Amino acid sequence: MNYSVINKVSFYGMMLFYFGAGVNHFINPEFYLPLIPDYLPEPQIINLISGLAEMAFAVMLLFQATRRWAALGIVLMLVAFVPAHVHFITAGHCLGTLCVPPWLGWARLLIIHPVLIWWAWKARGFTEAV
Repeated sequence: MNYSVINKVSFYGMMLFYFGAGVNHFINPEFYLPLIPDYLPEPQIINLISGLAEMAFAVMLLFQATRRWAALGIVLMLVAFVPAHVHFITAGHCLGTLCVPPWLGWARLLIIHPVLIWWAWKARGFTEAV
């Protein structure tokens, strides 16, 4: 497998990942609502906006003209999600139906989240026609 194929698989994988995650906000809102910190108003609206943003950024990745904006949008969205990760950790690693070992909450914040940010930032430079 050459580098071009790996880049293409990574790029399309990210598009599907964010589009699917966005759709899931509408199908399974009860999963996301407990993750929204209590100090933020209107968690239902925040959940819907998050889902729409994920789907919109995924579609924007398709087009060379909007790809950089989509990648930047995903990065900013992921940064905006940091308070949700902190909320999850400070709430004892169990919110709603989601319960994980404490180390996994920290791994999400300190390892997985930065990798997702890097992945989105890397996509801004994908130049092949889709």
